[in-house]
Amino acid sequence: MHEDSFEEPLRLGIVGLGYIGTTVGGQFHRHGDVTVQALCDLDTERLAEIGDSFDVPDAERYADYPTMLEDAALDAVLVGTPHTLHYEQVVAALENGCHVYCDKPLTTDLERARDLAERAERSAETLMVGYQRHLQTAFRTARERFEGAPPNWLTASITQDWIEDSRGTWRLDPDLSGGGFLYDTGSHVLDGVLWTTGLEPESVAASMDFHDDDERVDSRAHLDVRFAGGATGTFSFHGDAPSVREHIHFWDDDGAVYLEGRQWGSRTVTEIDGDAGEYEPYIDARTEQTRAEAFLESVRTGDEPPATARDALRVTALTEAAYEAARTGERIDVPTAE
Repeated sequence: MHEDSFEEPLRLGIVGLGYIGTTVGGQFHRHGDVTVQALCDLDTERLAEIGDSFDVPDAERYADYPTMLEDAALDAVLVGTPHTLHYEQVVAALENGCHVYCDKPLTTDLERARDLAERAERSAETLMVGYQRHLQTAFRTARERFEGAPPNWLTASITQDWIEDSRGTWRLDPDLSGGGFLYDTGSHVLDGVLWTTGLEPESVAASMDFHDDDERVDSRAHLDVRFAGGATGTFSFHGDAPSVREHIHFWDDDGAVYLEGRQWGSRTVTEIDGDAGEYEPYIDARTEQTRAEAFLESVRTGDEPPATARDALRVTALTEAAYEAARTGERIDVPTAE
């Protein structure tokens, strides 16, 4: 469905009516080139509430995802379900000829992540992953700075009251979440660093504090990463802190770029020179695309989406290696994403 054939509104189905399904789904609902055609969720009250809000007829509200794909006339699917469900739902949508917007992480299994990257690259359909930092001006500015010459040292951290926010939800059930804070909010930070710098992780050492007795849901993680070419980086993820703060600092021989912010708004960028002088480029967040707009543009043009399945594979490879490193106490090689 490229631009020359994109004459009718895109018919979208949404599976999972939690935060992503309603937030990004709301972006699609408000867009003039999209019709939210069908909804799917196990919670009947939620299905009725969002169905009314998104003007979806009763007959197009489903409790069963395969039935929605079979019965509804869809061009695209938004996957906003728990992490471990993504793989089968994305595969089913692609095999049904649908474009897919999938929330992060794309999957919590390395081989499944690799399979999805290869499927996406063979497919005529668009598969976009919900790593919105690819759309933020601050990260794009830093990416331009390091294009062809990545930083040689970096630190990155994020805090959130994630444990408390997640109580009573699937996020603390590892069979659905696939992990803990690192696989959830931390996934955005790992992706932001890898995408912005182009660095390829070679090995990782890690320590974690776990929320559960089985040590599957981490509340805190510290990563020491070595990259190809000699760069090094440290990452800290604290999921039991009072508020959301993000700090990413990239250093090269000429100075540094700092990306920082609070809560879920756009990040600021500060450029630091070799004499410790600071410059803050103007960031106009009003020019940034929404996730829905970026997805639609990729569908229309056939161009690669801003965040690809290959990007997501890199994150999964590093995340899985970090969990193994924390549990074994050893430095673990990170599989290549190519």
